[in-house]
Amino acid sequence: MKELRCPNCGNVFTVDENDYAALLSQVKNKEFEDELSRRIHELEQNRKAQEAAEQARMAAEKAAADSRMQAEQLRRDQAARNAIQQKELMLQQKETEINTLKTQLNSIVSVKNAEMTAALTKREMEYQQKQSEQKAVIERLMGAEQQARTEAQIKENQLKEQYEEKLRAAKEQVEYYKDLKTRMSTKMVGETLEQHCSTLFNQMLRPIMPNAYFEKDNEVVEGTKGDFVFRDSYEGQEYVSIMFEMKNENDETSSKHKNEDFLKKLDEDRRKKGCEYAVLVSLLEADSELYNSGIVDMSHRYEKMYVIRPQFFIPIITLLVQTSRKTIAYQRQLAIAQAQSVDVTNFEEQLADFKDKFGRNYRLAAEKFQSAIAEIDKSIQHLQKIKEALIGSENNLRLANDKAEALTIKKLTRGNPTMKAKFDEARETGVQDEA
Repeated sequence: MKELRCPNCGNVFTVDENDYAALLSQVKNKEFEDELSRRIHELEQNRKAQEAAEQARMAAEKAAADSRMQAEQLRRDQAARNAIQQKELMLQQKETEINTLKTQLNSIVSVKNAEMTAALTKREMEYQQKQSEQKAVIERLMGAEQQARTEAQIKENQLKEQYEEKLRAAKEQVEYYKDLKTRMSTKMVGETLEQHCSTLFNQMLRPIMPNAYFEKDNEVVEGTKGDFVFRDSYEGQEYVSIMFEMKNENDETSSKHKNEDFLKKLDEDRRKKGCEYAVLVSLLEADSELYNSGIVDMSHRYEKMYVIRPQFFIPIITLLVQTSRKTIAYQRQLAIAQAQSVDVTNFEEQLADFKDKFGRNYRLAAEKFQSAIAEIDKSIQHLQKIKEALIGSENNLRLANDKAEALTIKKLTRGNPTMKAKFDEARETGVQDEA
């Protein structure tokens, strides 16, 4: 059974299944469509009403949103205007600062430009002054160089003349000895060489060394004697002594002697007569390149011994005199020190070192001189080589002289306080004695 309610009166009644199905069918057939149309109309109205409400709501929301947007836009516009005003104010401030900085910068630039202009002007003046100074220096140097060249040319010409003169003298001596050897007898050989050396000394050295002793050695000691003895002194103190031996022989002599045959005897004679140096003046071994080269130092065989050709007789005396004369002051100081029982070991070593160094320089000079003489003996065409050798000899002699001049008591007593104190005391005593 189904219960149905009347829509008009509200009564409820029951129907069976069949009636219900019939009623339902009727409703479905007529009223359902009406109801459906109504429902559709209502739904359409509701939809339109909802759409209208929605549109109204949306319009209201839009209006509210527009209002908010307008308010926001106004706020933003105001904020933007405020920001713009603030930016404009800041820009004005920046512009003012920029103008101030530009003014300061222009002032600084003006000052710097003025300073730079002054500095450039000063630099330009200094540069011009330096240019002038450099030009003056260059002109002075060029003048000095020209003067030096002129002086060097003059010296070169003088040296050339001197060397040519020495060359002529050497050749004349060579020719003299060659002619002498051809004219001398065996007996006259040795005597003539002695006479020649004696004549050379009296002609060349006696005028400048009037008090020097140069005589024949006539005193026989232990069965032997030398040929000549040379001695010289300064203010009563002997500073140099030389024992000379002259040896020569004819080319025709069958038994030829050598220079070494006479060295031992010459050394013994030197010691017996208390001479410091020994010199063998020899024409023996005429073909020997060693002895023909000049002054030959034989100190490796016998102490302070030299072998020379006759043309070196005057040079060897001059060199030994100059060397020994520089030691006079040292010998006097040494004598004072020895008299006062001073320890002179270091002093003597330094003095010996000085003599040794001088000897080395002398040997170097002798080698250069020997080379020069050898070139002279060979040919005049070797004049340039002779010049260079003699210049080398001059330099070494200058070095030897410089070393001798540079040697002082102060240097010799360095490292020896006892010696220094004694010398100071000796000087003070000498000053007091003079007072």
